[in-house]
Amino acid sequence: MSAEDGPLAPRGRGQGGMGGGSTGSVPPPGERGTGLPDWMESAEEMHPSDIADLVAAVESEDLQLEILRTLPTELASDTLAEMEEHEDRADLLSSLDAKRGTALLRDLPDDDAADLLGEMEPDVRDRMLAALPTEDAVEIRGLLRYDEETAGGLMTTALVSVTAESSAADAIGEVRRQGREVEDFYTVFVVDERDRLEGTVPIADLILADPGQLVAALVQPAAAVVHPDTDQEEVGRIMGRYNLVSVPVVGTGGVLIGRITFDDVIDVIEAETTEDILKLAGVSEEEELEAGWLEAVRSRLPWLTLNLVTAALAAAVILSFEELISAAPFLAFLMPVIAALGGNTGTQALAVTIRRIAIGDEWRQGGFRAVRKEVAVGLFNGFALGALFALGAFLWEGDPMLGVVVLLAMWSNIIVAGFAGAMIPTVLNRLGVDPAVASSVFVHTLTDLVGFVMVLTLARALVL
Repeated sequence: MSAEDGPLAPRGRGQGGMGGGSTGSVPPPGERGTGLPDWMESAEEMHPSDIADLVAAVESEDLQLEILRTLPTELASDTLAEMEEHEDRADLLSSLDAKRGTALLRDLPDDDAADLLGEMEPDVRDRMLAALPTEDAVEIRGLLRYDEETAGGLMTTALVSVTAESSAADAIGEVRRQGREVEDFYTVFVVDERDRLEGTVPIADLILADPGQLVAALVQPAAAVVHPDTDQEEVGRIMGRYNLVSVPVVGTGGVLIGRITFDDVIDVIEAETTEDILKLAGVSEEEELEAGWLEAVRSRLPWLTLNLVTAALAAAVILSFEELISAAPFLAFLMPVIAALGGNTGTQALAVTIRRIAIGDEWRQGGFRAVRKEVAVGLFNGFALGALFALGAFLWEGDPMLGVVVLLAMWSNIIVAGFAGAMIPTVLNRLGVDPAVASSVFVHTLTDLVGFVMVLTLARALVL
């Protein structure tokens, strides 16, 4: 979405799209097609997000299409924009008759229209674009050039700008003129005669200024700008850092080409967070949350296979200590406990470090500070847990040297787990590899391996 609206301005309602399509009204119940759900009676009073959920819950595609035909044009277009990609919203739009589909597309903001068209097959997309007015089609084609996960893919070209050399009175007139064609806004951008961004001017300052005062005297530097190829995650980080309602997008030479609004960034943050959580759990990003069991199998099986191989390599260490385990069966109890504590410690360090990287804190804190912190945490936690477990082992077996083995094995494994949980994602990130994808496999394998080796090696040296 691209409404630069505040908490009191419901998104999607009362907003103009590219072509300012007509609104229409919901027909009386008796004039509707048969089979429409009861909630259609009060559809005009509902938010498009709620209607989108209700439409997605309808199993019949024919009934979904009938609902979109019955809703007012503006409300139907907003409903499509609020639906998720996996809910086949693009297919619904392309299945409508040409006149209705074009009306809905024209009523959408250019960035939402580009998102919808980007989900269609090229031939269907070209057909839909050909039905639009030339000016609208050119704007959307311009947005479709950008990768959907970049600032260019998020931005809208609809904005309000004034020149620095205009007077406050002229600027207010320009804001009124442009504002009729743009969605709700709070930011007025200031440009020079070549459309290069010079900053912003608060609407309140324009209203309170003397009519003849130049905008140049009121302009404030932009807190941040992004470029069309800036990654969407970085856009979200910038807007969150500076608490921005919108951020300008500038092209070559600082020319203002669009803006990104907070509601689009909220969607980005949600998508990126979901992606990182799934990757951290070893689930491929190709698997949607709504995917069926077959897609889930295809997505997860390769990761589970890799885990099988790495776990087998770590467990193979046990085979070389077979005689030792036969002589001291109690070791079979110690190994999984120490390995599990190491794995949990590594997961904690991994989650914290990946989150630091995601919000950019790893760079602000400087270098490998996170690694040093996790090692320090491991030193204290490892000693405390090792001493507690060693006391239990001593009371159970009555052998003080076994307690020493448990203490040293637990202590060293938790230190290694903290180090690996912070170091591995940090190094992967510096190498340009997504740390959320591969870190957990390496960390868990390493902690299992160190846990087994430490227990068995120390037991051989100190107990038997």
